[in-house]
Amino acid sequence: MGYREAYTRWQNDPEGYWLEAAQAIDWDVAPTQALFDRGNHLYEWFADARVNTCYNAVDRHVVAGNGDRTAIIYDSPITGRKSKISFAELQQQVAGFAGGLAAQGIAKGDRVIIYMPMVPEALVAMLACARLGAIHSVVFGGFAAHELAVRIDDCAPKAIIAASCGLEPNRVVKYKPLLDGAIEQAAHKPDFCVILQREEEAAPLTPGRDLDWVDFQHGTSPADPRQHHRGVRGQAHRHAGCGHLLAGDLGTQRAQLFHRTHRVPRHQARRPQGRLSQGIRPKLPAGVVSGR
Repeated sequence: MGYREAYTRWQNDPEGYWLEAAQAIDWDVAPTQALFDRGNHLYEWFADARVNTCYNAVDRHVVAGNGDRTAIIYDSPITGRKSKISFAELQQQVAGFAGGLAAQGIAKGDRVIIYMPMVPEALVAMLACARLGAIHSVVFGGFAAHELAVRIDDCAPKAIIAASCGLEPNRVVKYKPLLDGAIEQAAHKPDFCVILQREEEAAPLTPGRDLDWVDFQHGTSPADPRQHHRGVRGQAHRHAGCGHLLAGDLGTQRAQLFHRTHRVPRHQARRPQGRLSQGIRPKLPAGVVSGR
């Protein structure tokens, strides 16, 4: 189908067009309606459907026999480290980490702050939250303690996932003192924190609150995404922290095409926005992380 033909089909039947586009992903409960008009210029996409975004981004490709294909390419200009993670490896890492979170009580609707550098584990944390139906709020790693505290009070997370440090040219930025200071300043206190210990900085863990990234997964069961469902709507927070269910990853290439090239009515062409998209495109391109 050419561009003009696709565009004409959308103009003639936008509802049917987007319901057909929705068949490109796997639903736990398929939508019966694409756009819901809630009045007062408020609209919702696929509101009667249920889906697990993590399953669509990761598991479905393993099920389809593409487990050996590369999902993530990690290339750090700071350390020179390079690695590739296949869909099967990513599935194992995400399911294991999500199982650790679930064992600590993270469930559908809970909020989790992710305070990490640009490393593959940050993607694992995001996908693990989506696997459980939890909402993740990404705060840029290295933000000052006060700014992080503001975001903690705004998000009120049940857990915070962080790294021991971030890397910049010629220096190591210690994240753990910033995290400790932020939690001390914030009125809201998370139930627990999970810390990724990087080899450049081993941070001291606070007893009774902090858990090691690897150790806290021991003895837990990998999380099954089919047991955790969410709608396709996201939830936004103030400031630089933004809450996500990874819902926007389910937008199709056709939606992106129209959104980027045409000033059509917002309620007709706009798609849900999200963060991670490597898992849904036909050619399965790898997500590239230029890490620190």
